[in-house]
Amino acid sequence: MTRFQKKLWIGLLIMALLTPLGILIPEKFKAEGAWGEWGIAKLDKLLGYVPEGLKKLSDFWKAPIPDYSFGGEGASSTLHVISYIASGLLGIAVCAFIVFIISRFIAKHGK
Repeated sequence: MTRFQKKLWIGLLIMALLTPLGILIPEKFKAEGAWGEWGIAKLDKLLGYVPEGLKKLSDFWKAPIPDYSFGGEGASSTLHVISYIASGLLGIAVCAFIVFIISRFIAKHGK
């Protein structure tokens, strides 16, 4: 493994460990939730409307770990933090696997 690759993996690990900030900071400041993680109802409340394309695609993807939590909304903060970190690590692993497969395909077939 090259020095750059080591730094990349360390950076990704640090980002995965920082993912719980998305729930801890809004909780600390009594905010409604993480910025940008809004559903259709919240967008309608914020904007006064929901774009038609977003309405059509809103049920297209169901997350493998809904709300990044294994215990649901009633779970403890500790379980939420662990779930967020696990979700981050899982996302990194999936992306790394996809990049690995694509790079092997490109190396085998040229270009």
